Amino acid sequence: MQETLNQRDALAAYRIYFILGALFICSLVVSNLIFQKFFYWDFFGLYTFEISVGILPYPITFLITDLISEIYGQKKANQVVTAGIFASVFSLLIVYTSAIVPATEWSPVDNALFDKVFGATVVAVLASMMAYLFAQYIDIQLFHFWKKLTKGKHLWLRNNFSTFFSQFIDTATVLLLLCSFGKIDWALFGTLLLSGFLFKVLIAVCDTPFLYLGVYLFRKRFKLAPGEEIGNDIKYHQQIENL
Repeated sequence: MQETLNQRDALAAYRIYFILGALFICSLVVSNLIFQKFFYWDFFGLYTFEISVGILPYPITFLITDLISEIYGQKKANQVVTAGIFASVFSLLIVYTSAIVPATEWSPVDNALFDKVFGATVVAVLASMMAYLFAQYIDIQLFHFWKKLTKGKHLWLRNNFSTFFSQFIDTATVLLLLCSFGKIDWALFGTLLLSGFLFKVLIAVCDTPFLYLGVYLFRKRFKLAPGEEIGNDIKYHQQIENL
């Protein structure tokens, strides 16, 4: 086990964490902006998914938080989640302000079209944030619960079990709020819940090899032992503060 990171490795770890955080926030904000388009996907004739395109970037956030949890620790993962909340609120304010200001006569996108595309964004972001608060923090908490229980072994177990449970909470909470606000018909609740959850489960299973690859590359780059976290290195934080 490496006792501490040198200054060069500490800077590299910080930069990678910064990039992962940026990708996480981008995926979260974009998913809130594009959610009003729905599509279908025939899964080899076994099941036809009917889901929002907003679901496409969202599973990336769970992959990133699992990767950060595994390498940087629970505290750093929670910090990214908190930053995502602030980014969502800020994007909400921008969209709301943009909807208020009047469009010019020659504007390619008039007020009606803008409201049609982004009109439900306020409700969507609020609904997403509520679900996000529950799901992401639960995902991180369960991830570390399984990590401690298995003593750092069986990465696939904590990755999938934490994601399955948190994704169900996320999907159900978002749909409950959107249906309650009249943005989605209650008749579609069951179909969208099943489709959304199954799709996220499928994505979670598919992203497991990518998580293993990412963890392998991190451990090799920073000479980490199995289960070891950069975030637990006190000297790492001191080095970052002095950069």
